Amino acid sequence: MTEDEVVQRVLAALADGNGGQIITPNVDILHRVMRDADSRRHVHASSIVVADGKPLVWASRLAGDPLPARVAGADLIWSLSAAMAGAGRSVHLLGGEPGTAVRATDVLRDRFPALKIAGCLSPSFGFDTREDEYAAVCDEVVGAGPDLVFVGFGFPKQERVIARLRSRLPQTWFLGCGAAIGFVAGVHSRAPEWMRSSGLEWVHRLVLEPRRLMRRYLVDDAPFAARLLAASAREGRRRRSEGSR
Repeated sequence: MTEDEVVQRVLAALADGNGGQIITPNVDILHRVMRDADSRRHVHASSIVVADGKPLVWASRLAGDPLPARVAGADLIWSLSAAMAGAGRSVHLLGGEPGTAVRATDVLRDRFPALKIAGCLSPSFGFDTREDEYAAVCDEVVGAGPDLVFVGFGFPKQERVIARLRSRLPQTWFLGCGAAIGFVAGVHSRAPEWMRSSGLEWVHRLVLEPRRLMRRYLVDDAPFAARLLAASAREGRRRRSEGSR
């Protein structure tokens, strides 16, 4: 699906009274999904799965089954907010460092004056390990009754939170959006467009957070991405060979 098709699917589902979940795997998430059953369950439970990562788009093309586009959570937070404003719908922002969700809410209000903000919350670090606090956070979101919730804790923590909320908000849509709330708030800087379009956004993030991301990107994800592209190329050759026969 393209970004616009995702937005239209969400609007149509909301009009029918149906909720759902969007997940946007990148190389790191796909690597986890390949190794971990819990991560796979989160993907299978999602209503819409789109690729937030150029290597996944490249792999699909090499394999002969091309995805139409990269669809990033950091882009969807803007396009879905615009659509919710136009449809008279409400959003809730959940995640980010303390104060981040409030700042992001102010930015979205300025950009989309008609947007209804059901609530915003940046829980303290480790809230999900303290049951009383975890329950209070979930109760606050449920009480707000939003049409769409942007949940930004990173994979798979945000998906665990979404799983806990979905049964209580069956008519609500959820987007696990990682660092997107921080991008909107201006707390974190996103890579320039030329880096995003060329598949180099990870370099920008690595420069900003080398201690946290070096092992993940260079030791874990880069070799996996190389294997993914090689396997996709073999699959593409196999399909072409079968097609010629």
